[in-house]
Amino acid sequence: MRIVSLLLLTLFIVTGCCSQKKADMTSTQIEYSAMSRGYYKSIVVHDKSVSVVKERNGEAVQSKIDDAKWSEIVSVYSKVNLESLSTLKAPTDKRTYDGAAIGNLKITKDGKTYETAGFDNGFPPKEIEKLVNLLVDFAKE
Repeated sequence: MRIVSLLLLTLFIVTGCCSQKKADMTSTQIEYSAMSRGYYKSIVVHDKSVSVVKERNGEAVQSKIDDAKWSEIVSVYSKVNLESLSTLKAPTDKRTYDGAAIGNLKITKDGKTYETAGFDNGFPPKEIEKLVNLLVDFAKE
């Protein structure tokens, strides 16, 4: 009887830990947007799916993210410091004279939103460059 109780307790603990890990990723939404007077792009990633809008008032094209790509996104995302997102400095300044669309990365996790200041589309701050490039790849497909 002790062994059965111990096995059931272990099963509940393991199941609970796995549920928490999954819930943590499902409560996170990553959004990249880039816009100027004549350009618009919005890419939203949430729970193994992606939604891409390529023009103002355009329809969102939704698709599932395969496991390999999702693992890569999760890996790169885990290295991003959410608290410092708003203080990141843009490496270029073309957006100030219409030389580039304004890019923006917004991450919503557990109801709290973390957002970058505007940066030049195609030239994100180094700290988020890999994540932004992974998101932009969805709009190329």
